[in-house]
Amino acid sequence: MFTDEEVHTGAQVAVIGLTIVDELFDGADPIGETIRVRGLPLTIIGVLNRKGMSLMGSVQDDIIIVPYTTAFQRISGRSHAMVINVQVFDERAMEIAQLKITDLLRERHRLAPDQENDFTVQTQEEIAAAATETSRVMTALLASIAGVSMLVGGIGIMNIMLVSVTERTREIGLRLAIGAHGKDIMLQFLTEAVLLSLIGGLVGVALGIGATALVSAQAGLPVLVSQEAIALAFTISAAIGIAFGFFPAWKAAGLDPIDALHHE
Repeated sequence: MFTDEEVHTGAQVAVIGLTIVDELFDGADPIGETIRVRGLPLTIIGVLNRKGMSLMGSVQDDIIIVPYTTAFQRISGRSHAMVINVQVFDERAMEIAQLKITDLLRERHRLAPDQENDFTVQTQEEIAAAATETSRVMTALLASIAGVSMLVGGIGIMNIMLVSVTERTREIGLRLAIGAHGKDIMLQFLTEAVLLSLIGGLVGVALGIGATALVSAQAGLPVLVSQEAIALAFTISAAIGIAFGFFPAWKAAGLDPIDALHHE
């Protein structure tokens, strides 16, 4: 985006992102206008296309790009670059380019053959793979926490249903005595366990949507609540109700009517 002459002379020119355009020029055409960076006037010669968020979560539109010679000599005072981005025209040459860059940097850094690199050369694929691995680990961590929470919640539902069976033993005996079958009792308690877990799932979804809306309002970030995720949450809640409510329901269905009627 800069000519060889602009780079060689350290020209006071800049290309800016759209966020800079919106903040400083209210969206008007900024070409030919001047901005100051640490007191240095820079003439705007171009505007970048909108890029949005990067893989690492940083905004890529609030950026000012100048020739590296201008940055070194007149702005930062550095003598070397901290990060260099390189683009190849053929992705099949990526590996060769990476090896050649590594050899060149080792030569420029005067590293002996037995010395390790004091720099890192990464391809876009490696960066994406690292981001994917980080996302996978975070997903596994959150899934583990959710699993423990569901286990604790399921045990709580089972305990509540066992207490309910104990307190309603005479009711269960009465139903069995007037003709109800064991499967009817089991279905009743399974239904109650599922309803209990679904109510918990409903409360959890409501809290999740509320927390999401709060984060979105405070951070100014757009947030999408997936309907598939909500459906999955209710499905898992129902499954937990069935899994942890089965034993109390089976215990209730197996009560002897006579013993149940004599229960105090």
